[in-house]
Amino acid sequence: MVTVSDGKSKPVPMRLHLSMEVLKLQREDLEQAANHNKPPLDAKERMVQITRQKVGGLGLSIKGGAEHKLPVLISRIYKGQAADQCGQLFVGDAIIKEKEEKLDNVANGTAEDGWISPNRQGGSPRCSHSRQSSNASSSSMQYKRWVDIITVPLMMAYVTRYIFGTDKLRRNAFEVRGLNGARTGVIHCDDSAILSQWLKYITDNITGLTHLQMKLYNRNFGVGERIEYMGWVNEAVSNSNQPWQSYRPRFLALKGPDLLLFETPPCNIGDWSRCALTFKVYQTMFRVMRESENVDERQHCFLAQSPGKPPRYLSVETRQELLRVEAAWHTAICSAVTHLKSKTFPVTFNSRSAGLTLEWTQGFTLSYEGIGEIAWRYKFSQLRGSSDDGKSRLKLHFQEPDSITIETKELECSQLQNLLFCMHAFLTAKVAAVDPTFLTSTTP
Repeated sequence: MVTVSDGKSKPVPMRLHLSMEVLKLQREDLEQAANHNKPPLDAKERMVQITRQKVGGLGLSIKGGAEHKLPVLISRIYKGQAADQCGQLFVGDAIIKEKEEKLDNVANGTAEDGWISPNRQGGSPRCSHSRQSSNASSSSMQYKRWVDIITVPLMMAYVTRYIFGTDKLRRNAFEVRGLNGARTGVIHCDDSAILSQWLKYITDNITGLTHLQMKLYNRNFGVGERIEYMGWVNEAVSNSNQPWQSYRPRFLALKGPDLLLFETPPCNIGDWSRCALTFKVYQTMFRVMRESENVDERQHCFLAQSPGKPPRYLSVETRQELLRVEAAWHTAICSAVTHLKSKTFPVTFNSRSAGLTLEWTQGFTLSYEGIGEIAWRYKFSQLRGSSDDGKSRLKLHFQEPDSITIETKELECSQLQNLLFCMHAFLTAKVAAVDPTFLTSTTP
């Protein structure tokens, strides 16, 4: 049991019902039972006639009798048989007479024998229902059941503990928003342990459904366009009218060489080509923020920065989700670089126009423009460091083969940030290529 509110009014008790595909909020409701099969509320005598059936006889059991100094009472009525079908006999009825024969002083066995004698075709007992049994049955005319109030589909659903649009965590509470616009409201748990359990169960189901959807999408895409990650993040949004920043949900996807940020999740193949915010992963710097670097109370944050575009400050709900994003990023980088194979940037070296090529198999190659003359070439593993002035000048420090000598190559590049980010991508991919755990995709 939990309590649920709209964030403003007093929470009301509800029950959560979680299945693989939906989360339901249920409310306890009293339902009035039909009266046609209930015993009468008075204790008057009445005459009832039953016809014995070939199978099952009269369809009832009795208890009591003279030997127990008790009246003969109906203790059980068998569903679908004669006593049940007549609709006039009830458990607790006292049988006073049977065919004008008083049963007050008859022993239990004798009375039962009289009822079940094979020579009898029926009986006309005179019955009275006890007051105690009547009251019990009256109270049972209402029964409780759970009624579905809200149903939220979990496919690509959004779960958050934060007050919407802020960096403030709710205390032992969360909400779930479905792709169809359905939302749970604020679900309040009794303590942090129960909160953690519910979040884990719900998030696991959402993750499982998301991975299933990724598999279905990937059937339509080539190897170089494979989706490595899909999930909700929150993006910081600066507001000039307020002294603080707010947050909005974004659906993040890593697909082939692209980082995609959607307003709403893609629901079909065509939606993937209609994303407003697209970044090339090999030209984007991904950095997990240390806790001391967080700009506010939002946790599990990372930065995505691409040349010529404002940096994107993003957060996820859990540390586990942040690790999933980071692992998927490394996989996407490795895949993108190996399919890209090479990237050339215009530079100036020794006052001459040239091109610096980052090549997956060769490393760094500088060739003079026009004649194609190779000035120098170094493997990625020979790079020992680099430095730049933040504008256009770059120094690359290489170790000569079979030597401890460090050779520095100084060049200028008008696309310095692009070059630096691409260098970082190629070096990351090279590290991933020699580490099998790096290459393990998080997509099932």
